Amino acid sequence: MPEPIKMATPLVELDGDEMTRVIWAWVKEILLEPYIELKTEYYDLGLKHREQTGDQVTLDAAAAIQRHGVGVKCATITPNADRVAEYGLSQMYKSPNGTIRALLDGTVFRAPIITAAVRPYIANWRKPITIARHAYGDIYKNSELLISQQLAGAKVELVATAPNGTEQRILVHDFSQDAANNAAAGGAAGASSTAVSGVGAAMGAAGLGSPGLGIVQGVHNTDSSIASFANACMSYALDTRQDLWFGAKDTISKTYDRRFRDIFDAVFSANYQRRFAALGIEYFYSLIDDVVARVIRSEGGFIWACRNYDGDVMSDMVATAFGSLAMMTSVLVSPRGCYEYEAAHGTVQRHYYRYLDGEQTSTNSMATLFAWTGALRKRGELDGLAELSAFADRLESAAIATIESGVMTADLMSLSTLENKAAVDTKTFLLEVAQRLEM
Repeated sequence: MPEPIKMATPLVELDGDEMTRVIWAWVKEILLEPYIELKTEYYDLGLKHREQTGDQVTLDAAAAIQRHGVGVKCATITPNADRVAEYGLSQMYKSPNGTIRALLDGTVFRAPIITAAVRPYIANWRKPITIARHAYGDIYKNSELLISQQLAGAKVELVATAPNGTEQRILVHDFSQDAANNAAAGGAAGASSTAVSGVGAAMGAAGLGSPGLGIVQGVHNTDSSIASFANACMSYALDTRQDLWFGAKDTISKTYDRRFRDIFDAVFSANYQRRFAALGIEYFYSLIDDVVARVIRSEGGFIWACRNYDGDVMSDMVATAFGSLAMMTSVLVSPRGCYEYEAAHGTVQRHYYRYLDGEQTSTNSMATLFAWTGALRKRGELDGLAELSAFADRLESAAIATIESGVMTADLMSLSTLENKAAVDTKTFLLEVAQRLEM
């Protein structure tokens, strides 16, 4: 075996939770440490350690990524009420991914790992579709209000108060009009049918569906965040030499969605139009429904910039259509020149409990493996270590070759179109990749 590759600058290593934490250690032991003098600055983002530090470790990890430029992150738990009880937490900690994204002002790019062993559900998709998600604002930082009986018939307004006290108001909805409209409609229509009356009575008993009641929601975004998103998407398009598509609904949302379109247009015209033309790539805007239709008809091979909610939904849609969420790469790109590579899926809780019981699991390790290769490749690029970047390429090729030879984890068995295939346990798959890496 040749001498291990020496690293110049450490990667920021963010360890995680449950089965992915186990896979994390195996990837390092089997596929990295025999070939690289691995140099990392380690942060334990496992839920127990986040509790011990009051989540300060997440803030420290983000600061380390800013210092060193490249991080690699294992999947982590974002606790709900059940997890708070299970781990005896003092609070319901926020998503580490969300915290790091906010601190780095980053955009998340997710793309499928393509293998000939698994055909996409969309037959004409031949190249990866990269989802760029604007991970700020919208419903993820919203304010919501239930117009219950205590507020029945309320008039709801948006109010903006300037620093000098000047106010601007706009009506969201006057719930008192619902009661008046309902009464008028009832008088015109006469008595309702028994079935409809029964449904109405049941809803009324549950406190639902009464006139004058409802829900409201306030969302926001900022020009600076939208501009950072546009810059990240366009810079990544240049780096990867891919077209960039973006869609919103500015025909309906003439202020909110239109602001996104205008800022994207301004950023492109000022900083990227000539560079895109020089590379022969395109920035394309259309209404979101038209973009979705075009995506389905396309062959792939482009970046799809999505607003926060759109990106949340469409990344899972694209992952499923290409095969599996466990076969998705994910990188957070900051306009400050920082990168964080991660596994795009969860911590595989069910498999972890089986592992603790001494059972073998067949958990897909590809997303975790590709998080490491992505980070190593970028570290090699930034440090001028071509050997390190080339190793990342070879490791990815060995992993894909393993699947295409018919050796895969159980989740891919039902998806694979290969005639000769066999499911293996998690560690055996990694050992099979190591054998091909030696070839």
